[in-house]
Amino acid sequence: MAGADQETDDEAVTAAVAAAQRGDETAFRTVYRTVHPRLLAYVRTLVGDADAEDVASEAWLQITRDLARFTGDADRFRGWTATIARNRALDHIRKVGRRPLPGGDETVLYGIPDRSDTADEALTSLATGRAMALISRLPADQAEAVVLRAVVGLDAKSAAQVLGKRPGAVRTSAHRGLRRLAELLEDDTASDGVTFAGAPTQKDVR
Repeated sequence: MAGADQETDDEAVTAAVAAAQRGDETAFRTVYRTVHPRLLAYVRTLVGDADAEDVASEAWLQITRDLARFTGDADRFRGWTATIARNRALDHIRKVGRRPLPGGDETVLYGIPDRSDTADEALTSLATGRAMALISRLPADQAEAVVLRAVVGLDAKSAAQVLGKRPGAVRTSAHRGLRRLAELLEDDTASDGVTFAGAPTQKDVR
């Protein structure tokens, strides 16, 4: 059922992008409201919270300028916008002369696609502040792969194109990141006595 909902959402985004390319401002606002929260989450992973809004705004300026030249469906659009956002983030990092924050500062983990993987389900059960704390504790490559896969909603091939890596490497980073998140979730919930329904065990996360 969730897969059908995701397919419907993708069809709506694809149609809205096409309408926006024809100059429909209402459609563009729909695209922005749908894509921006996840894109901002990804940018935060790269540059941290303080600079994320500015970098995301620069990305949207380029997205708006180049929109007419885009071709593809909703999945390709998410990958295209993520690539633009990543380039703007890396430009910003070079400009300020510092490297990305390890794991970033994730504060908008919502609207995550519903998947069968128990670690993804664990992510959906986390409150925003707790999710931020757990994501920020991952190694940078794992955090970026997890956010692209689980938050932005890209498949391994599209995420690999954004990162300039092989799909297998991205799958490995995402798998390790989700496995580590499951471990952190177990530790976190055990420490405060809270139990989340569907929280994965070591055996569940493969």
